[in-house]
Amino acid sequence: MDGESNDMPGDWPPGGRSVSLAAVSLEAAGSMYRLYTSLIYLAMPLVLLRLLWRGRKAPAYRLRWQERFGCVDRKPPRGGIWIHAVSVGEVLAIAPLARLLLEHYPDRALTITTTTPTGSDQVRRLFADRVYHSYMPYDLPRFLDRFFDRVRPQHFLMVETEIWPNLLRTCQQRGVHSLLANGRLSQRSFRRYRRLGRFARRVFATIDQVAAQTEADAQRFREAGACEVVVTGSIKFDMALPASVSEQVEVLRRLWGERPVWIAASTHEGEDELMLAAHSRLMQALPNALLILVPRHPERFERVASRVVRHGLTVVRRSSGDLPDESTQVYLGDTMGELPALLGASDAAFIGGSLVPVGGHNMLEAAAQGVPVCFGPHTFNFSLISRMLLDRGAALEVSDGMHLAEVLQDWLSDAIARAAAGEAGRQVVQANRGALERLLRLVEVNLESGRRESATRRFGAQ
Repeated sequence: MDGESNDMPGDWPPGGRSVSLAAVSLEAAGSMYRLYTSLIYLAMPLVLLRLLWRGRKAPAYRLRWQERFGCVDRKPPRGGIWIHAVSVGEVLAIAPLARLLLEHYPDRALTITTTTPTGSDQVRRLFADRVYHSYMPYDLPRFLDRFFDRVRPQHFLMVETEIWPNLLRTCQQRGVHSLLANGRLSQRSFRRYRRLGRFARRVFATIDQVAAQTEADAQRFREAGACEVVVTGSIKFDMALPASVSEQVEVLRRLWGERPVWIAASTHEGEDELMLAAHSRLMQALPNALLILVPRHPERFERVASRVVRHGLTVVRRSSGDLPDESTQVYLGDTMGELPALLGASDAAFIGGSLVPVGGHNMLEAAAQGVPVCFGPHTFNFSLISRMLLDRGAALEVSDGMHLAEVLQDWLSDAIARAAAGEAGRQVVQANRGALERLLRLVEVNLESGRRESATRRFGAQ
């Protein structure tokens, strides 16, 4: 109900009208959840068909289906912490927090779920058996109940924009504290949620706490219906590259010597041709330039390799184990987990998902290593970060492949300008660190509060 005037004489007892309105409101909310759940059930055949389709190109999607229905093999001890990180980027973002939680709370089981196989591989690569891991179950009560019965978490932490109505409602019903960490809500997403009206507000209200990246994000979360919102900053500024990455960077830089090298990182369909055309144009001025091309999704590796050959460029695939020589024009990064080293070993970087309306990807992995970055106009997933880099002269926005070639030629031909842009990016990253520490303090307060409540319940039961 929206609180409009509706005279109801004779209400008894006093306050009966407000009670009845609340009951109607709850019933309306229940109806909205039932409608949402019904739509998800109706969509399940399409969801499963899409999973099968993706499995044709990436066989890992055909494995471990039972986990997507809430069936978990390993059963963690009760009262642990559950973190959901969709894919590789989110896993890398929460990895420092997860390590700190493992260090500070060794008695708490830590479960990390992902949605994609690449995210799953990243969890296993980073944590091995130190954490429990499975795919995230679909947002249906039956699957969620099965998952919660096995994992039995006390605290749930989701990353950035993972808003699932039934999941959050199940947390609320089971007394599991929910925290949206590194929360980001773009103006575009906010408008979409507003179209859902009271249902969206109800869903956002079920989140116990939001740790937003910026004040603008925080304000949008509040307007969307979230009750407790704080600003902690972006934990992506707090990335800490392991020493092994620095060692890999040095090896790669020695490998290509004095050649000008640029990387097109996390490209999507529609961008690869632009990258290859830009590289062909760049080689007219810098004939020995090398392009490191890293598609975002593994299922595209074969297709992109064929595309490079059709474009008439010589290519070496990193997965082959062969090393590029002076005749190699494109080095295809078709392995997983090596992007940070490939970025650090480059002289300049283009960040994909930005010349097509995907929203861009993380520019900070390159900026933190002093590599100047450029990207297209579609960076709404990283609007604040991209603006900060642009304002400090650490990045440039390009409109198309031809513009990209011009920017790259300028940077690769001018070591001083390139170094200045790279250093500006490094300073942006350094100046904005601290979000991880603030988020950890927030999590610690919640964990300690939960521990006190649990002790109180046990004492009261005696």
